[in-house]
Amino acid sequence: MPDFAEPLARLILEIKRLPGIGQKSAQRIAFHVLRSKREDVDRFVQALIDVKEKLGICSVCNNISDAEVCSYCRDASRDQSLICVLEEPHNILPIETTRQFHGLYHVLHGAISPLRGIGPEQLRIKSLLHRIENGAIQEVILATNPTVEGEATASYLSRLLKPLGLKVTRIAMGIPVGSDLEYADEVTMLKSLENRREM
Repeated sequence: MPDFAEPLARLILEIKRLPGIGQKSAQRIAFHVLRSKREDVDRFVQALIDVKEKLGICSVCNNISDAEVCSYCRDASRDQSLICVLEEPHNILPIETTRQFHGLYHVLHGAISPLRGIGPEQLRIKSLLHRIENGAIQEVILATNPTVEGEATASYLSRLLKPLGLKVTRIAMGIPVGSDLEYADEVTMLKSLENRREM
């Protein structure tokens, strides 16, 4: 690796820590930052700081939010009887882009993975059960990723929720097994929601 001035080398190292960024991409980004106007860099740095300081977790659904309650949970026009359970906050976007789902969300912040030491107690399942106790929920759509961990989580939740008298459905496998919802296109996501099955 060529010797870069220490501030530039440090910037490259930090950029390389980002997912999917290798040495060459990190160097290109670092040199782009170096060539950028100071005010552009300041805006970028402020955006990074704002993400850490101004965002939190919705107290209802665990989505990322800039308020106590996120915009989906505040929206009275959404179907209050329907909850879509997801692994991560970024999984909401592919469902929203279909413009066909009008229910609520619940984000688990992970999936059951014994190999990584993640059990049901590490996920946000208790808050889901608390929401269901209020009695308005009639259907829970399990939209965890079609991976081994996602399937294990969906099976666990199905066994937990069915005795409560709810309709428990699973998104259809229009999404390739082993992929992530984040990469599903709009049509695939729509078909997966339309063809969900009861568990």
